Amino acid sequence: MFLDRVKITIKAGNGGNGSTSFLRNAMTAKGGPDGGEGGKGGDVIFKASQNINTLYDFRFHKKFVAENGGDGAKKLQSGANGKDILIKVPCGTVIIDVETNKIIADLYENDMEFVALRGGKGGHGNAYYKSSVKQAPHYSQTGEITKAREVILELKTIADVGLVGFPNAGKSTLLSRISNANPKIANYPFTTLYPNLGVCEVKGQTFVVADIPGLIEGASEGQGLGHHFLKHVERVRLILHLVDISQSDGRDFIEDYKIINSELKNYSEELAKTPQIIVLSKIDLVDEDTLNERLDRFKREVSEDFITISGATYQGIEKLKLLTLEKLSKLPKKPPLQIEESDFDKRDYGSINITRDDEGAFVISGGRIDNFIRGVVLSDTRSFAYFQNKLTEMGIIDMLKERGLKNGDTVKIKDISFEYSE
Repeated sequence: MFLDRVKITIKAGNGGNGSTSFLRNAMTAKGGPDGGEGGKGGDVIFKASQNINTLYDFRFHKKFVAENGGDGAKKLQSGANGKDILIKVPCGTVIIDVETNKIIADLYENDMEFVALRGGKGGHGNAYYKSSVKQAPHYSQTGEITKAREVILELKTIADVGLVGFPNAGKSTLLSRISNANPKIANYPFTTLYPNLGVCEVKGQTFVVADIPGLIEGASEGQGLGHHFLKHVERVRLILHLVDISQSDGRDFIEDYKIINSELKNYSEELAKTPQIIVLSKIDLVDEDTLNERLDRFKREVSEDFITISGATYQGIEKLKLLTLEKLSKLPKKPPLQIEESDFDKRDYGSINITRDDEGAFVISGGRIDNFIRGVVLSDTRSFAYFQNKLTEMGIIDMLKERGLKNGDTVKIKDISFEYSE
């Protein structure tokens, strides 16, 4: 099964907790603090691989969590860093932030990596807090807790050449004639349900060709299958636009040509500017007089160069391969998508928010609070004193007073609740 768009959940590892410990041995009765640091949590890393061509593996596995950092230990032993989680995706995969719908990465080359989320910081052990005035701190810092995020993985096929046209225009047959691909071929609409890729070799040189599922009128607006697959031709340098000149499906071949170009333009102005080779296919199904009449009409009404082929008899196939190689030799590779600077993994260490709950208590939250509270242990008198002094230093007490704080009011910070008194 081919899958080219999927939503998954990712989470970096939490930081390990710092240790609260004191040196104890036969030679030292009252040693100082020796609690070690917590380890850093593992990162979430995406890596492009040319050995994968679908997102099918994500159909059932949709949650990816990196390993947490290890806790610190006595004797100043630091906790182990959590293992990163490596998520392999096909080349051409675009990563989209579900929350903002912005593209945060374009993994267009083999082995290209993107660190989506970095692991949480490890907490400090109590040895970190030792100072001239705090000789024996009985508290340490907890590790940073990371948040789970949702992203969409969307595959935009990496190919040099894209085959476009109505269903049954002969794209799958052509791909099988010019490359090593063996696509499913049958005479009914939507034979191709996903892009087929083939490598074409000409004069010792190769290029990749993608057979894009047949487009119909309204494809750019969601009609048929084309809407889901137009994104696969966004990266191609050259389009082979197949037009069934035999009119075997009862449609007018010139109208087919105009409709496909209109759908490409409606989907993307940039895509509409991609160079094309017009390929009039299935000439073996038309008698000579009718063929000449239709070719003359195409010249009059379209006024564009074209090439005629028959996939069944191989007529014109070699000429098309040579022309394709010649055109590609003059076309630069399309650049990767322009990615705006993203704050997807930006950590909030500075915000302070004050609200009131239903019971009238003042509730303090925000990134600066989350980071600060990791080093507070209310059961330790010195830690609690540090906590109270810090509230004043950070200007939080003044902010609370501006909002009406008075003696006896309840203040809540995370899991901490206390009654304010001057």
